[in-house]
Amino acid sequence: MPGDVGTTQANGITISYETFGELTDPPLLLIMGLGAQMIAWPDELCDLLVGGGYFVVRFDNRDAGLSTHLAELDAPSPVAVLARRSRPPYTVDDMADDAAGLLQALRIDSAHVVGASMGGFIAQAVALRHRKRVRSLSLIMTSTGSRLVGHPQPRVAARLARRRPVLDRPAAIETAVETFRIIGSPGYPFDEGRIRELAGRSYDRAYDPAGVLRQLAAVTAQSDRTRQLHHLEMPTLVLHGMDDPLVGVSGGRAIARAVPGASFMGFPGMGHDLPRALWPQFSEAILATAAVGEARTTFGQTAGS
Repeated sequence: MPGDVGTTQANGITISYETFGELTDPPLLLIMGLGAQMIAWPDELCDLLVGGGYFVVRFDNRDAGLSTHLAELDAPSPVAVLARRSRPPYTVDDMADDAAGLLQALRIDSAHVVGASMGGFIAQAVALRHRKRVRSLSLIMTSTGSRLVGHPQPRVAARLARRRPVLDRPAAIETAVETFRIIGSPGYPFDEGRIRELAGRSYDRAYDPAGVLRQLAAVTAQSDRTRQLHHLEMPTLVLHGMDDPLVGVSGGRAIARAVPGASFMGFPGMGHDLPRALWPQFSEAILATAAVGEARTTFGQTAGS
């Protein structure tokens, strides 16, 4: 179903967002990954979450989609950032503050937070920096920030590094298809039609390769959150593809070990994408985790009233 689209000021930037469902239902915030726009969250998955009784919010991260693009900032090479020869133009923590600022701007005191890939890094940072704003945490195909886990397969990293420059809309679509053939789910049908449609829409909304590099610099410079994760208390779910070639499953397992009481669900045949066949299972697991967080929130409000 179509959502309500808007923009708001948060953390010093403009954030474009879309909402689904009834404002009176418990809120659930979706945070997408590197270079991806909010429309990468499938509408059908949003509908499943709304059907579970939640008010769903998805948004464009900074330097993506219709949110602020920080073109005035340099986009250093990831290698220079990794070697600490350059500093990132902003950090994952800054992006977490964007998400928390969006909730504040929408007058949402707290929400169930779901993050995928880089969005999972951001979601963890939101939970660590703004704990009272997070009722539950669901993390998909992501890692702790430690360089000891979640490694990409060397052949995949090398192939992605050799991708041709994108010069126009058709090339952007072909690059997206090529990328998801590399990182996608080997155990599920390749949904080329959806990838082409999403890549075309994303190109039309905002194509900004320099913005992706700025996001990548933030990811490359992120700290290891493992020790901090031990202090989280909200219900936490980790979903990860057992055949993820971009963020190895060791990253998801490390999060589940670090967060007290966290649940881990591994999906054989799933790579670094959101296979259509798994949307019902994703939504069911996220809704179950949110229900635990919602019960805690309601109990806390009742006990404190």
